[in-house]
Amino acid sequence: SGSSDPYCLVKVDNELVARTATVWKSLNPFWGEEITLLLPRGFHSLTIYVLDEDTIGQDDVIGKVSLSHQQISAEPWGVDRWLSLAPVSPDQEVQGEIHLELQVPEQGHPRVLRCHLIEARDLAPRDPSGASDPFGRVSCCGHTLETAVIKKTRFPHWGEVLEFELPAGELGEAVLSVEVWDWDIVGKNDFLGRVEFFLDTLSPGPTRGWFQLLPFPSTAEGQGGQLGALRLAVRLLEDTVLPPQHYQPLIQLLTEPVLCPAQSPEDTALAVLERVTSGESRQDVATKLVKIFSEQGLAVPLLDYLTTRELARTTDPNTLFRSNSLASKCMEQFMKVVGLPYLHEVLKPVVNRVFEEKKYVELDPSKMELSRGRWISFKGSLLEAQVQESSLELLKGYLGDIVDAIVGSVHRCPLPMRVAFKQLRGRVEERFPSAQHEEVPYFSISAFLFLRFFAPAVLTPKLFRLREQHAEPCTGRTLLLLAK
Repeated sequence: SGSSDPYCLVKVDNELVARTATVWKSLNPFWGEEITLLLPRGFHSLTIYVLDEDTIGQDDVIGKVSLSHQQISAEPWGVDRWLSLAPVSPDQEVQGEIHLELQVPEQGHPRVLRCHLIEARDLAPRDPSGASDPFGRVSCCGHTLETAVIKKTRFPHWGEVLEFELPAGELGEAVLSVEVWDWDIVGKNDFLGRVEFFLDTLSPGPTRGWFQLLPFPSTAEGQGGQLGALRLAVRLLEDTVLPPQHYQPLIQLLTEPVLCPAQSPEDTALAVLERVTSGESRQDVATKLVKIFSEQGLAVPLLDYLTTRELARTTDPNTLFRSNSLASKCMEQFMKVVGLPYLHEVLKPVVNRVFEEKKYVELDPSKMELSRGRWISFKGSLLEAQVQESSLELLKGYLGDIVDAIVGSVHRCPLPMRVAFKQLRGRVEERFPSAQHEEVPYFSISAFLFLRFFAPAVLTPKLFRLREQHAEPCTGRTLLLLAK
């Protein structure tokens, strides 16, 4: 069809840790998925593979992006950019570790380097049986030696010592290369990984340990984006978590203006935090504040404090809660934490119906594909007016069901959300008491409940866990029109 059904696999040191949803029939997929991983401190690399899902046969690998631990940690604010996809070659896809003991004598004639290949673990399977026939190949100073082949295993134990006579004088840039290969009776042997050591960096005496197997250095020229590019935002955070009592002074400082609003001066810790929080970190700060205050049973008073401060700064009621302020972000996060099961209960039946029925809906004449009108009529292509009329009826039907579900769910709406909105309504009425502003309290609530809760969930159900997969383009367009 000239298109793809792309999805991503996320691997850390060749261990699969996550999979995104499939975006159907698209060469420009949007996933918008956020994955949080708890990683070991010594991890080496993060790799994202982009694949094309096939209903018959094996999925096709489109390309990959690899980032080393060093690359990610070198940027404190994280990697956030387009990265070209690299081709996936079997010789680049390695995994596992090798257990070695190396000994370089300081002096003596002749100087003999001893390389003890003890064992390897978790090697890549290269044979149809799901195993490999691994052997070690060690090269140094122009000489190469090999171990015996251990048949049908990914966890070989060699226990062999290979010795090399070193040239007299300085070692200079001499390199010891240890490679692991899969022996094949027919055809070429398959590469399983390698590790290199500069001899002048090895300490006198034995060097022993497990070493990560790495691919061959890439010799291919850059693909220049021929395979496409992937937009990634990757951030590595290393937190040191102290016992709870160490955080009590900070929690007390933050909660004081909420617990004692009448006695609090203007420059409280919370007020200062609100003023200095920049746009890019506001979501992070809001998430952590809602978590801290929820633990203290103070989430609703926190929202009251922040929205009251925003009301005091607002002169035009039409702009109320329209910006991505800390108050707006905290309310948004609060609704997600408290209201997700409620959101599922209200929206899931209608959203599922939209996905299952796959009706063609379009109101914009410039975007209509009239040939697709056959999906709604067996009389041949339809006119613009007919497609518009049919689409309008379908949208009214879906939207009517959504509104009925929301209106009929009042008593199922979580109590903390209802208390927060009742409080908000009272504060807005106090700030804009005149008759000409009688609708402002309702607009202020809808700015949260509809614009930041129901509408985004209708637009992208996958991000609110209403669906396992993203919508196909046709269904996605219906959801967009419904959200609007």
